[in-house]
Amino acid sequence: MFNKNSRYLNIKTVTSRDRMGREVQAVKLRRLNATAGADFMVTDGDQLDVIARQQFTDAEKFWHIADANCELQASQLVKTTARIIKVPES
Repeated sequence: MFNKNSRYLNIKTVTSRDRMGREVQAVKLRRLNATAGADFMVTDGDQLDVIARQQFTDAEKFWHIADANCELQASQLVKTTARIIKVPES
């Protein structure tokens, strides 16, 4: 269901039905611990993958930033200019 480097790879799935009666699978939400890191001010045009490449030398670690900020939709983190987000220690 997920790539081998996915943050969701080893998380249990649940099966449910949507409004149309179709069976769907979803991952259970993970409990996240508080994460140490540095504040980062979002500027216009920032992208999490670019920030991750700068901070961790790996663009695919963008989800570490999302997790540190407890944001379900990672793209929301960089939507608002001047928002302060937490970038975890590498």
